[in-house]
Amino acid sequence: MEPKIQITEIHVAKIARELQLTEKQVQAAYLLLEEGATVPFIARYRKEATGGLDEVNIISIRDRLEQLDTLDKRRATVLKSLEEQGNLTDELKKKVLSADTLAILEDIYLPYKPKRRTRGMMARERGLEPLAAKIFEQGDIDPQAEAAAFVDSDKGVETIEDALAGARDIIAEWINEDAAIRDALRELFAKKAVIHSKVAKNKEDEGAKYRDYFDWEEPVAKAPSHRVLAIRRGAAEGCLIFRVFPDEEKTIDILERHFIKGDNPAAQEVRLAVKDSYKRLLSTSMETETRLESKNRADGEAIRVFAQNVRNLLLTSPLGQKRVLAIDPGLRTGCKVVCLDPQGKLLHNDTIFPLQPRNRTKESEETLRKLVEGFNIEAIAIGNGTGGRETEAFCRGIDFGRTVAVVMVSESGASVYSASEVAREEFPDYDLTVRGGVSIGRRLMDPLSELVKIDPKAIGVGQYQHDVDQKALKKALDDVVASCVNAVGVEVNTASKQLLRYVSGLSEKLAGNIISYRDENGAFSSRAQLMKVPGMGAKTFEQAAGFLRIRGAESFLDASAVHPESYPVVEAMARDLGCTVSDLMTSAELREKIILKNYVSDTIGIPTLTDIMSELAKPGRDPREQFELFAFTEGISQISDLEKGMKLPGIVTNVTEFGAFVDIGVHQDGLVHISALADKFVRNPHDVVKVNQKVSVTVMDVDIKRNRISLSMRSNPMERHAENSKDISPEQKKLAGKPARREAGGKGNPSGNPFADALKGWKTK
Repeated sequence: MEPKIQITEIHVAKIARELQLTEKQVQAAYLLLEEGATVPFIARYRKEATGGLDEVNIISIRDRLEQLDTLDKRRATVLKSLEEQGNLTDELKKKVLSADTLAILEDIYLPYKPKRRTRGMMARERGLEPLAAKIFEQGDIDPQAEAAAFVDSDKGVETIEDALAGARDIIAEWINEDAAIRDALRELFAKKAVIHSKVAKNKEDEGAKYRDYFDWEEPVAKAPSHRVLAIRRGAAEGCLIFRVFPDEEKTIDILERHFIKGDNPAAQEVRLAVKDSYKRLLSTSMETETRLESKNRADGEAIRVFAQNVRNLLLTSPLGQKRVLAIDPGLRTGCKVVCLDPQGKLLHNDTIFPLQPRNRTKESEETLRKLVEGFNIEAIAIGNGTGGRETEAFCRGIDFGRTVAVVMVSESGASVYSASEVAREEFPDYDLTVRGGVSIGRRLMDPLSELVKIDPKAIGVGQYQHDVDQKALKKALDDVVASCVNAVGVEVNTASKQLLRYVSGLSEKLAGNIISYRDENGAFSSRAQLMKVPGMGAKTFEQAAGFLRIRGAESFLDASAVHPESYPVVEAMARDLGCTVSDLMTSAELREKIILKNYVSDTIGIPTLTDIMSELAKPGRDPREQFELFAFTEGISQISDLEKGMKLPGIVTNVTEFGAFVDIGVHQDGLVHISALADKFVRNPHDVVKVNQKVSVTVMDVDIKRNRISLSMRSNPMERHAENSKDISPEQKKLAGKPARREAGGKGNPSGNPFADALKGWKTK
């Protein structure tokens, strides 16, 4: 098969150097990717080939290869254009071939790039290029006298000043098109440029949420992604105006030192051209590039944080296959109740009214008792939207005659699922509230299986997801979802099409074919049977089989993460010990007798054999943590119930660059600022907390009027770590504890306040 990306030895060496890997590892990963292998498959089942590269390494290689391929395609286009123009010299070709970034390549091409008529072009048409060349040499000449010879009214050069102005226009373009100076200025802007933002005219009230940026300055190199994106959003909404540039005088001084050769009349003309070139051409071009680069960098960081939050949410501990009663709380229309079997199948739905204004408490209690008893319910899942805490208190107050776990479950994105095509396909005869209730219950049983049905952007654990590059965001989130699904593994006989489509090698169509085959022929009894599914070829089976589980299969290995290609080596181990594969999986004593080096071959090495032994010890082990019950503090259900100094349990709902948002059960998330996350200095909040983590917090401040809660996770909440809190102005300290807000129109979806972070280290003017 022809490779999609042409890789060269230079590419391999470059990527290996950048990622601190060996060239052999990069080459191996490239070949596997080009053969159609997926990232999870390569990381899990091709460790010998890649030298043990993990998913992060492989994704980095893949993405860098794509970038270099884009560069090569642009390089080919540039070379073709130069050749067609008749401008392609050996020296120019060498420069084009050696350009290692798109920016440098475009700089080289700029003088030859077809463009609209410019002032310099018009000056050349009037015959002024020889004059420009003489002046640019800055010899001992009289520019006025030289220009007099070029005055020609027929060519539109009426005066000596017209001639000199045209010559300066040409020189200004030469300066602008100087590849070396553009590269130097690009670096200067990257290191020294400052973001300046101010409020747009008459937008003080409309843009109040951007008040922190009404008069703001900050070096672009140090600006964190959330501030860059907040300013850009404010500008996109017409509330802010922002520019990015270094000190103008110092920058022009650098240009003059590069281009001015002396102190004579010709040099003075060049000095004027330098200033014009910078103000009219270079500054605009460099600012555009710098703004784009800062946006790309901010996007990358925001996407990284979002992806990490999504990963932690998807890998939330599952309750497991239990009989669950789920409640979608509602005030006016009542609470929708659904009963699910251990596989998540809808058995019954009803509506109760335990809350105001209808408040049929006794009737609702009796309904729940009957449902819990009739369906042998083991746990009650309650959505955390409006009325959630009141519904939780109501359920906890009922005596069911036995222990029934009551758990609050995040509703983020549940309304999106309820109205989706997936939900309509699953439950065509039920309304949105029933579908939402089912989703809440299934989220408790298996968060991963349910959340894959929802666009990750609707889950509510990111910042600025609508502002960042959507293509890059989708790619990153797809990688995360696929990574989580394949890390956990998928039970073929119960999985939904939405879950199956994320399995390594499977397309949405093939996932549907698996479901159809299962419906028509009954449960799969072996992995080998998957080959009978229409569209399942040998290559696809190779990619997918190890991540698919079939519990109760004919072969015990079919329920494990051991790949079918490795079954022979496991069977050889059992044969050598005179036992069965089942014996190997149940007896640690037998496994200890296995000498791994005896089974090393050309295709299987110690890394794969070690993985096989781990899998035999715990076949199909779920990497997610064990489920633990959690309950908010009783009697604390409204922000008005909070007092300073209270110590409360909470659940992390979102992690940002400047801290973490925590749900403490009052319908309003509080913010633990980065300086209050731990007793030690914290550089990255993800090093300390993760989404859905259970934490203990202290209430530091409550602003009921503005609906804001400030929290701390420090053992001594009144202390701040010096390195986290230095250089924070009084105004910034007020901002440091602003909490998340609920998304408008959502049902309790936490959304980090993007404009109220701790503005560490920089002050408004």
